[in-house]
Amino acid sequence: MAEVVFEAGLGGPSTGVPLSPLLLTAGVNQIHVVDCREVCKLNLSDRCAFIRTNPDCHSNGGYLDYLEGIFCFFSYLLLPLVITLYVLWLLYLFLILGVTAAKFFCPNLSAISTTLGLSHNVAGVTFLAFGNGAPDIFSALVAFSDSRTAGLAFGALFGAGVLVTTVVAGGIAILQPFLAASRPFLRDIIFYMVAVFLTFLTLYVGHVTLAWALGYLGFYVFYVLTVVLCTCFYRWQRRKSLVYSTPGTPELLSDSEDDQASSNTNSYDYRDEFRPMLPRQETTAQILARALNPLDYRKWRRKSVYWRVLKVFKLPVELMLLLTVPVVDPDKEDRNWTRPLNCLHLLTSPLLCVLTLQSGAYGIYEIGGLFPVWAVVVIAGTALAAVTFSVTSNGEIPRFHWLFAFLGFLTSALWINAAATEVVNLLRSLGIVFRLSNTVLGLTLLAWGNSIGDAFSDLTLARQGYPRMAFSACFGGIIFNILVGVGLGCLLQISRGHPEVKVESDGLLVWVLAGALGLSLVFSLISVPMQCFQLSKTYGSCLLLFYLGFLVVALLTEFGVIHLKSV
Repeated sequence: MAEVVFEAGLGGPSTGVPLSPLLLTAGVNQIHVVDCREVCKLNLSDRCAFIRTNPDCHSNGGYLDYLEGIFCFFSYLLLPLVITLYVLWLLYLFLILGVTAAKFFCPNLSAISTTLGLSHNVAGVTFLAFGNGAPDIFSALVAFSDSRTAGLAFGALFGAGVLVTTVVAGGIAILQPFLAASRPFLRDIIFYMVAVFLTFLTLYVGHVTLAWALGYLGFYVFYVLTVVLCTCFYRWQRRKSLVYSTPGTPELLSDSEDDQASSNTNSYDYRDEFRPMLPRQETTAQILARALNPLDYRKWRRKSVYWRVLKVFKLPVELMLLLTVPVVDPDKEDRNWTRPLNCLHLLTSPLLCVLTLQSGAYGIYEIGGLFPVWAVVVIAGTALAAVTFSVTSNGEIPRFHWLFAFLGFLTSALWINAAATEVVNLLRSLGIVFRLSNTVLGLTLLAWGNSIGDAFSDLTLARQGYPRMAFSACFGGIIFNILVGVGLGCLLQISRGHPEVKVESDGLLVWVLAGALGLSLVFSLISVPMQCFQLSKTYGSCLLLFYLGFLVVALLTEFGVIHLKSV
């Protein structure tokens, strides 16, 4: 069978020469892969065929083909409108990521850690760190699934690291100067510097082996054990000092890692509505309608116009999440048990899982060529929901209710993964249109979008008088993101039959990014102890200026103003 081979650069708007397909000898299957960014050099009439034929333009997952939408379904004159719609859709995807992680993923992780009896320190550096970094982690996993978008993952992880350690940390110091906890600060920044150095070596070598990926994950396990041992040592030291201290002796300054609480660990209660003083019996239909109502009318009346507008955009997402993701809240008296809705989740959650795995490929697979998998899931889920509904009651929490936390964790993780896949594909498509590297898209749009929620949460925490807690969260979360993001992302690729994962760096820019992150950490490591761990507004201002300078250098490098001289 003859294949069509396109040679990029053979034609374009400037030359007016049509693109010539070269037909190969019959019976030989060969595809000449050309960089997809070359599509903008072709004639308008040839771009659609190039996009559909060139393998470099194809996405490995996702539900929408953004490049085909730009070059095949819309006229070239409508390109500004299409780009505007894509940017708005990108913002909405970030909204989906934020809502899912903060109000469904994190509460279920908190419930799981409570069920397993984990301490606050262990839960903070494992489950809760995973919850706070879920958008970054899943974006990295999706990006590492394709060597063409690996630069997007490194750009996002490094870009988020520079953003958090400069803008967020600097903003906290400016809003609320404070005395930092010395031991947790030194421990976290040293571990993060080692993680950045490991990633620097990964980029230099150009590939990740199984041993290297396991090394990333093993180093994070070592970090968790260090946190646990430091906490135990601190508590022992404090108990000893309290035993031998007199009433006039001041206590030790708290360096406890208990300050490393997450700003997103509180469960979101959609049902915190006005309740009458006299209890009344609700029907099953009324309970279901109340549970599926994502809007608190009392809160709506007293909130600002900005909050109301944002809530209107959140409502469709929250309704879909309420329908498909169960949430278990150990802090509530009823643990968020809602009999009709939880029974409905036994149908909708497994159905969502099979329709999001591999972008629905497993869900539409037909067993024996006759019966699709999604139909089997619907039948089994309906039967399980009916049995559960018949053996439970509205007012009594069943013993197996804790299992819904694991179901909610899995379903919300797949929601985040699906949204992250669309984000990565959309950013890559915008990079192809504007001829931008994946690294610069990662360090700007992807890093900003994934970090904006944590940034506002940490700054709000500092404004409310908890700067040490917010500052500790800056470093604890990004250690998890870079070690688990790179390690797990590469490990998943290797488990699919690849002997190693190729890492293609986008030229000088990725080294500028890694160097900037390393310099910001060295600056904090030297300057903070020199200030006796008293973080001032001057320190915060220096970090903000550092980030602005980094952005200028990164953009100048991207557009070729700063470049290496060829020998």
